[in-house]
Amino acid sequence: MIVSTIFRTAPILSLGFRPFFLLATGYAVVVSLLWYAAYAHGWLPAGAGYPPVLWHAHEMVFGYSIAVVAGFLLTAARNWTDRPTVHGLPLAGLALLWLAARGLPLAGDAGPVWLPAVLDCCFGLLLCVAVSVPIYQARMWPQMAVVSKLVLLPVSNGLFYTGLLGGDPQIARLGIMCGIYLLLSLVLMIGRRVIPGFIERGVDRPVQLRNSAGVDRTALVLFVAFAVVDLFVGQAVWAAALAGALSAVHAWRLSGWHAIGLWKKPLLWVLYLAYAFIVFGFALKAVQPWYPYPGSFALHAFAYGGIGLMTAGMLSRVSLGHTGHDLRHPPRALAIVYGLLAFGGLLRVVAPLFVPGLYGTWVVMALMSWAGAFALLFYTLLPVLTSPRVTPSDGG
Repeated sequence: MIVSTIFRTAPILSLGFRPFFLLATGYAVVVSLLWYAAYAHGWLPAGAGYPPVLWHAHEMVFGYSIAVVAGFLLTAARNWTDRPTVHGLPLAGLALLWLAARGLPLAGDAGPVWLPAVLDCCFGLLLCVAVSVPIYQARMWPQMAVVSKLVLLPVSNGLFYTGLLGGDPQIARLGIMCGIYLLLSLVLMIGRRVIPGFIERGVDRPVQLRNSAGVDRTALVLFVAFAVVDLFVGQAVWAAALAGALSAVHAWRLSGWHAIGLWKKPLLWVLYLAYAFIVFGFALKAVQPWYPYPGSFALHAFAYGGIGLMTAGMLSRVSLGHTGHDLRHPPRALAIVYGLLAFGGLLRVVAPLFVPGLYGTWVVMALMSWAGAFALLFYTLLPVLTSPRVTPSDGG
């Protein structure tokens, strides 16, 4: 009874963003340092049967990123529907399931690979249920577009584990790439919904930003076509053409969201820079067939620069806003966090284009920028996420 009461009343378990954002920021540091040991010193973080590159990619997509998605959507579903989402003991159980799937592979060859696979896929399915139930109960059918992407994430994760357990790295990589493109589609969808409003309300002077329903539809159709061609058809030239069109469409959209005052607001410019990295990623994909640089450059423009900056910015905003802190005066450390991530993105994607001979150095420097940024973010948000709301509670 006492334990149950503690779980019900603990601030950390009052709403989904609290435990999952804390786990995500902490794990972002851990997984990057373990990847450094693997990349620079040949260590096998998950044993000989689990290639380090696959482990690194999987944990960034289905470990860190999914934790941020879980915290965001569990919180957003409550706001959309005005119905409670999982909290207390069920939320703790969901978080522990995610944590077990992250920790068990680190036992290396001493543990079976199938067990974390089962736990990880169960987590993804339970997350889908936890987000979908209040949306279904409230008949919020437009939000099912978000749920549809969320449902496909555990499917992609299952595809990855099918390849890993079956000894087929190509299938495993396909699962990872499906996960990255699904995350990218979520980022673009949520970004379109919230970034213009955040900028209009957040700058110091009245602005009205440019948006277009036609551009929205065009961007969606082009992205679906690009993902299908790039992942399943294998026509590099067609994928490049679609990527070029996407780069142009999203650059036009982003230009319509610009307001000079946003560069004074870290919680705004971080989202703007994240979107710019995604535009750059599409541009890199567009010229890929005619230039010899690795495909990982565009991939990291999407993942490190785009998804990394966007998730860091959004989880900071949600953490502060839902605990009653003033978003007009966020902690000064956040500007350093975002600056480190942007710098790391440039090191990982742009620097090797100009000085390819130092590729390994750029990778390690970018990795350390990521680790330092998220260590500072974890330290900054720890008291925010574990303490009661500073103004009258709305359940956060």
